[in-house]
Amino acid sequence: MPGTADGRRPDDLSMNETPYPPLPAIRRLLQDRSAEINRYPDRQSLALVAALAARLGVPEDAIVVGPGSAGLCQHLIQSFGSKPEVVHAALTFEGFPLFVRNAGARSVAVPMTGYGHDLPAMAAAVTGDTRCMLLCNPNNPTGDLLHRDQIEAFLDRIPGDLPVVIDEAYREFVTDPGATDGMDIYRAHENVCVLRTFSKAYGLAALRVGYAVLPPRMTPLARLIGAVFFPGSLAQAAALASLEPDVTAELMQRCASLAVSRARLAEALRGLGLTVAPSEANFLWLPLADQAAPFAARARESGILVWPVAGAGVRITVGSDEANDRLLEFIANAWLSARGPQPGSIAARQR
Repeated sequence: MPGTADGRRPDDLSMNETPYPPLPAIRRLLQDRSAEINRYPDRQSLALVAALAARLGVPEDAIVVGPGSAGLCQHLIQSFGSKPEVVHAALTFEGFPLFVRNAGARSVAVPMTGYGHDLPAMAAAVTGDTRCMLLCNPNNPTGDLLHRDQIEAFLDRIPGDLPVVIDEAYREFVTDPGATDGMDIYRAHENVCVLRTFSKAYGLAALRVGYAVLPPRMTPLARLIGAVFFPGSLAQAAALASLEPDVTAELMQRCASLAVSRARLAEALRGLGLTVAPSEANFLWLPLADQAAPFAARARESGILVWPVAGAGVRITVGSDEANDRLLEFIANAWLSARGPQPGSIAARQR
């Protein structure tokens, strides 16, 4: 990554990565296993599948392991048949429309209500051409969280055989005491699939490993579509080790610390006069509307990378304390001071 004009390395707050380095136990494991990279990995990921099944209390034929939750999402869409439409929220994970196109379908993007999914409208969008539904929970990029009663009411409105994929890539960062576990919904419905990843909270983004929990009748075709020797052996080993109780406990401590940083950063941003959406993920959403692209460009000039959605807002990953401080310094000294409290602007409205 190129440096900034003053020689500092840019802070990348655009990719929703964890700010923490790999745990020492995982680093040692990867070093030890690197001597085996001349060998193909276990194509069926048998050890990891068995460990996940035991952890989740489901049969092994309900688990599909693959290249992160993103790669698995595309595999699932491909495996659900040939109907031409996939329904998802309009402002959600930027990969969804790409996965839908790659699977030979077209997106039916349903406008949001506030920062979250409009589930009644999504249910109303279902037709005989609908292949499946995609829910991102917490939602990327807004951080909004759907609760069980909302999802259950939604499921009651749609056909019971229509696949619904709940993408829980950020579930480890959720602190809402009323939050539901997607696995509980999975157990209660025969059309629900759950996606999870080791890329975010577990810090294995470069290794590309995640898993799907499916109704067993859906598993064979999903596995067949993804049967190309991935994840690699190092990814499988690291994910398996991450499920060990002592490693998981340390990871959860990191998630708790990040949640504290998330709250502090949100409070500081609001203190600067910015609107910040409530978030249950490891990022924050600033609904900057037409100022999103200029904000991201100015941030880049200051050595900070964020994720803009043109005309809507900016997603900012919660980073290290140093990176968060640099972001706040940029906003206070380079963004707000240059623009001033313009009439109608977010800063002006909240001062």
